[in-house]
Formats: sequence, C-alpha cells, structure tokens
Amino acid sequence: MLSIEYLRQFRIGQYAFFDFAVSFLAIYLLAPLLSKLFLKLGLDIPKHNWLYLTLPIGILAHILVGTITPMTRNLLDLHGHYILKIVIIALVILGLRGVKIVRR
Repeated sequence: MLSIEYLRQFRIGQYAFFDFAVSFLAIYLLAPLLSKLFLKLGLDIPKHNWLYLTLPIGILAHILVGTITPMTRNLLDLHGHYILKIVIIALVILGLRGVKIVRR
C-alpha cells in the first residue's frame, strides 16, 4: 500500500501535488453541503465558488490551528513570494464574486 509520505514526494515547486488534489477533491464533494449550510445562514454561495476558495480557506485554517505549511509561510513572508500573494488574492476575489446576501 502507498504511504502518504510517498504520495507527498511528488511536488509542484515546493508544494505537494497530493495535498492540492485532496483539498480540491474534498471541497468538490463538500460544496453542495457547504452551499446549503451558508444559504441557511443568509449567504448564497455558488458551488463552483468553493473551488476558488479552497486555497484561501486552507491557508486560513492552517494559520488558525498554528500549523505553518510552506504555502502559509510563503504567504506570510513580507519580503517575497509576490506571485503567490497575487494568486491567493485573485482566488479570494473570484471566490467572492457571485456571493449574494439572501433576505429572509
């Protein structure tokens, strides 16, 4: 059986491809449930927007639990990694496009 360490050795730059694949698959499967939950809270978030928000949510979750991954460290670095910062900001903007506040 394949171990997680073996799967995490395949990388895109310094980021593990396996981590990206699992994150996007999990959000893809959870998007209908998340959209229904947020609709009850008064926010209409289209299902495809969750895919754009995958990386920003992941980074926020890692910051909140105190696990500093390479992407989190690079995003918080004040003196570099500007392409990553631009990509994350663009993903947040794309993820929030189309979100509507629902009046009950």
